[in-house]
Amino acid sequence: MTTEARQQIRTLVQAAAAVCEEKKGLNTRILELDPIDSGLSDFFLVTSATNDRQAITIADEIEHRLKKEFGVFPNSVEGRRKGDWILLDYVDFVVHVFLVERRAFYDIERLRKSARPLTPAEFDAELKAELAAKTLAARAKAPARKAPAKKAVAKPATAGRIKAAVPAKAAAKNSASATEPAVKKTPVIKAAAKKSPAKKAAPRKKGKKA
Repeated sequence: MTTEARQQIRTLVQAAAAVCEEKKGLNTRILELDPIDSGLSDFFLVTSATNDRQAITIADEIEHRLKKEFGVFPNSVEGRRKGDWILLDYVDFVVHVFLVERRAFYDIERLRKSARPLTPAEFDAELKAELAAKTLAARAKAPARKAPAKKAVAKPATAGRIKAAVPAKAAAKNSASATEPAVKKTPVIKAAAKKSPAKKAAPRKKGKKA
């Protein structure tokens, strides 16, 4: 049996056990049968009811739930008319709904000493752990995904025109300056201010002596 098939069976058993809990079944146990001793089935689901009406209700709801949610039908149903021991045979697992006194009389758990008894909560925890391990293994095998390439954002046309015009103007200016001959600037020589020569004082005429 493949791992996937076994997990599917465990899922069905857990769904049936959930019905037993919802309908107030007593001392619900899941027996994981020894492969050598089990024959065709892998699990026994055993629960108790206080009266035949409750036993029939539990069995009917299990059959309805598995048919509705998983499309699974029992291979055979026994004991529904009396309701003291109802057996739903799904081949890979078998559901036993007992009246309390009937269960004590047959003591099916003692007859299956090699089986591993589990509560629905323990069974559910194991199932979740298996599914989590399977998910992690699948992720480890999957190739790493590459980050998607960033798409180039189209820029507004006006911005492109402005940017294109700037280098064009610069290029035109450079070409114009390259063709025109360089004009040499004549140095401006500041003429030194000529100082007028200082006038010499006229000699004083000596007066005639009287």
